[in-house]
Amino acid sequence: MSIFRGTRSRLSFAFRRPPAGRCRFKFPLAAVALLLMPAVAANAAADGVLELDEAVALALEHNPQLAGLRAQVEAVGTTPSQMHALPDPMLSLNFMNLPTDGFAFDQEPMTQVQLAVTQQIPFPGKRDLQHRAALHQVDATEAMLGDRESWLAGQVRIAWWRLMNLDRSLQIVAQNKELMRDFVEIAQTKYKVGSGLQQDVLLAQLELSRLLDREIRLRGMRRAAEAEINALLDRPADRAVMLPEGPANRELPDIPGREALLQQAADSRQLIAVQRELVDAARTRLELARRDRYPDLRVGVGYGFRQDDPVTNMDRSDFLSVMFTVTVPIFAGDKQNKAVEQRTHEVTQQNFALSDTLRRVESEVARSIAEYDAARDQVSLLETAIIPQAQQTVASMLAGYQVNQVDFLNLLNTQLTLYNAQINYWDSLSNAKQALARLAVATGTENLYE
Repeated sequence: MSIFRGTRSRLSFAFRRPPAGRCRFKFPLAAVALLLMPAVAANAAADGVLELDEAVALALEHNPQLAGLRAQVEAVGTTPSQMHALPDPMLSLNFMNLPTDGFAFDQEPMTQVQLAVTQQIPFPGKRDLQHRAALHQVDATEAMLGDRESWLAGQVRIAWWRLMNLDRSLQIVAQNKELMRDFVEIAQTKYKVGSGLQQDVLLAQLELSRLLDREIRLRGMRRAAEAEINALLDRPADRAVMLPEGPANRELPDIPGREALLQQAADSRQLIAVQRELVDAARTRLELARRDRYPDLRVGVGYGFRQDDPVTNMDRSDFLSVMFTVTVPIFAGDKQNKAVEQRTHEVTQQNFALSDTLRRVESEVARSIAEYDAARDQVSLLETAIIPQAQQTVASMLAGYQVNQVDFLNLLNTQLTLYNAQINYWDSLSNAKQALARLAVATGTENLYE
């Protein structure tokens, strides 16, 4: 049922002039246009029209915050292999047992030039723990990107519907401006022929001025909303944004119950996944800190080259050296134990952060449900009761005004009631769609929106 459907009426007024003669004044068609407000056109095909789905796609493709997060995901994705790799080996060149009285390499039999390679080997399990902590960090960053994409889609939908609401409000104001100008003309004509009051003219002019004032404020709000959606789409703030004449989808679907939506949020919301991964990363680093109490091993192999004996000219055997070194954590009380204490507090902090995230998501879901239900009920009431009743009342008042059975003030007030109801309809529809977009973000369920 269209909220703007009305009945066609023949509306004309005949006023008797003084002896100078007779003048017939036809009631302008703008009055009928307001009662029969054109149904909103779906899927406008004009060039440059920004559809909702197109706006979301453009934002996901061009938004600089998302581009930065994608680069961060790529950067963090390179860390797990680094954490799992062994430390770089060390190659050393050593001059061993060189006599200081002549610095000759063949003077002493123990003098040698040694080439050595040393490799540090962390205690078993340390590299695996470092690798696991890095993987959790990668998963957290990817989940953060997913949550940001969902948030951005929701923000674009909210901004788009806010702009749609302002466009429709401006359209209604423009139509009422034309109607109010007609009312001014009618009141002036009746006043001139002696069948009207000057206060009717002043009232109509006052309401026309109020409409002009509201139009100015709405245009300012539209420019701000236009700049907001351009920022989300990474476009110049002053770029004109044209929306279709009417939204393609005005349906307000039934949504699951609160418990089902909370469970959906717990399962699908990427922000919760981020915190869970951070908790797992903190626990892994705690286990690594405990493992740091155990010594690391360093293995070295050296080969020493010796010169021939200068007296006997006999070959001197080269030396092969094998070295094993372990770290001794004698400062564990000030170092390793403190690191374990630090990591324990970090685990506690991340657990509290997870609990806080769960509570915030629960609050977002509950608030969005309440906002959606209230706005949806308002849309239904306006669409099925208030607007049709106001249309019928205006039509009746117009008929009564024709035969001077209704005063101008009552006619004007009734028309303003219809005007405000039409504005409120788009406000409520926009609020419902915005609440639905926030609910889709809060639960991590993209298809909930449509």
